[in-house]
Amino acid sequence: MLHTLAGRYRRTRTVRWGTGLEGHPPTATPATPPRSKTSRSRTWRSMTPRSKRSEGTIMGTGTPRPDRGRRRVVDAVVDAVADLGVGHIFGVDGANIEDLYDALFATARRVHGVVAKHEFGAATMADGYARITGGLGVVAATSGGGAMNLVAGLAESYTSQVPVLALIGQPPTTLEGRGAFQDSSGQAGTIHAVRLFTEISRYCARVQHPGDLADHLQRAIAAAQTGGPAVLLLPKDIQQARVDDTFVVHVPPRRSGHDPGGPTRIRELLAAARRAGKIVLVAGDQVARDDARDQLRALAAAADAAVGVAPDAKDVYPADEPGFCGVAGSMGHPELVDAVRHSALCVLIGTRLPVTARTGLDAALSAVPVASIGAAPPYLPTVHATSLDLRQTLGELAAAAASGPAVDAAARKRWTPRRMPVSAGPGVRYREAVEAIAAMMPAGSDVFVDAGNTGAAVVHHLPVPRGGRFVVALGMGGMGYSFGAAIGAAFARTGEDYGANREHGRRAVVIAGDGAFYMHGLEIHTALEHHLPVTFLVFNNNAHAMCLTREQLFYHDRYSFNRFRPARLAEGVGAMFPSLPAHPARTLDELFDALEAAAATDGPVFIAVDCDPDEMPPFLPFHTDPRARGQTP
Repeated sequence: MLHTLAGRYRRTRTVRWGTGLEGHPPTATPATPPRSKTSRSRTWRSMTPRSKRSEGTIMGTGTPRPDRGRRRVVDAVVDAVADLGVGHIFGVDGANIEDLYDALFATARRVHGVVAKHEFGAATMADGYARITGGLGVVAATSGGGAMNLVAGLAESYTSQVPVLALIGQPPTTLEGRGAFQDSSGQAGTIHAVRLFTEISRYCARVQHPGDLADHLQRAIAAAQTGGPAVLLLPKDIQQARVDDTFVVHVPPRRSGHDPGGPTRIRELLAAARRAGKIVLVAGDQVARDDARDQLRALAAAADAAVGVAPDAKDVYPADEPGFCGVAGSMGHPELVDAVRHSALCVLIGTRLPVTARTGLDAALSAVPVASIGAAPPYLPTVHATSLDLRQTLGELAAAAASGPAVDAAARKRWTPRRMPVSAGPGVRYREAVEAIAAMMPAGSDVFVDAGNTGAAVVHHLPVPRGGRFVVALGMGGMGYSFGAAIGAAFARTGEDYGANREHGRRAVVIAGDGAFYMHGLEIHTALEHHLPVTFLVFNNNAHAMCLTREQLFYHDRYSFNRFRPARLAEGVGAMFPSLPAHPARTLDELFDALEAAAATDGPVFIAVDCDPDEMPPFLPFHTDPRARGQTP
């Protein structure tokens, strides 16, 4: 169907998103031309390349800084971040973090401050930035509500093992426990921020003396590099304090390696399984984090293995590669279940296989030998080999498998979309919308998807383009994650000077529901201010659709708290942001027109796709739970 759609709409349309090819897109709503780079630089001085600024000046005065040459704690922090190759610090300004922004303005290093609309959005920007670069993401927030707003975003990074450094301002140490505004020192009955953030971080510390900064920074960075957030609480007077000229942070090398006997065990199991029958590999997102895609493909080819992927790892093995048999779990495909059921060995690679990736596979997995390779053992019993560097471990296993008997190449397969009840409601069907997006999406696109009915449809139906990332936040499943994460990814791709080194044609793509948009969708303002190449696709069904579906299936459709009055999102966003191309798509034709129009700009685009709130998504529990079929569980 995808190829039919593509052929149907490409006869007269050759433009793809962000290619810069000539075309005549339909009029956006409203059709106001994007701002020039000159007008953008006037609006945001912080966007001006460092090389074009007067170094060491006070913002807006052009006069030399009176304390130039005297290094503060915040200056040292900015230098340490720059030394790691981090180009952006995401956050929301405030009185107890403003000195960090002053240091960002004053520095000659190539690190920029980005102000988000909400600290959750800033945290997800740092998360998305880290997932694209493979390095550290950095987020900054002020005390009080600003600090508390980070919790949900850091919890996603913690559960998904994404390295993020959070720099959180605090009231001065002299006011701790003495009624300071937004005090979270834990003294005199106040909230204890260290205890709070310790639960969602690999390392958390309050810096109480400038001389302690280097040690805490080193520990925080090392902890984050193991996979997850690290948090430093920085009182305002400590931020302003001077550091010794000899201050230096020794960043430890990223940990790598594996347990000595692990690869040998896996190698022996693979050799025995090749003699007995078929091998199935199920790959997770650690493959992407360790940049081990080529090694995974080499192992699959050498072992003649079938390959499935976890829902958050669709980008680690292309769907058109030999042996691909679909997505695992609640949003997955029956071909993978059949492959595991008839295999001689199933190997889990870089995934702990949580319930979202295991639903429907339990019976098949219990009947065959299961091995695993990764940073942490899976949630089910396996023969496990610990590996902190799948690039190395899979490379060694592929080399060993290639030295064995020759095998025939695995056949190319096509997974089968789940059969869904026919939807007769308004708007575009999920599958048609996703396949239209796939037909028009350029290679190298980074796709960020929110959980929910929209996410289930995208995970199930979207063939991920080669060369990009695919991220769905299933760690905590926080709605609105994709908006900030895609913006962070776009910053990571655009290079140091906001557009000077943009990767031609590459875009970040958000696919989210209207419920997620209402929560954190106004981060599109950040993309607009920085003219980032992000396409925001919002599936508008005027509902919290997954909650609505659950009401219908499990509570006999007696009521709904989750339907909304109709909203015209594209028209509203277009009126709010006149320079943002905003397109309504109420039919499949209009969706193709809107996707084609996205090619006419290298900046952000907003597309609202009308969908049916009563359409059933391809989510396995909705089709197998006895309550969904009117039976008693």
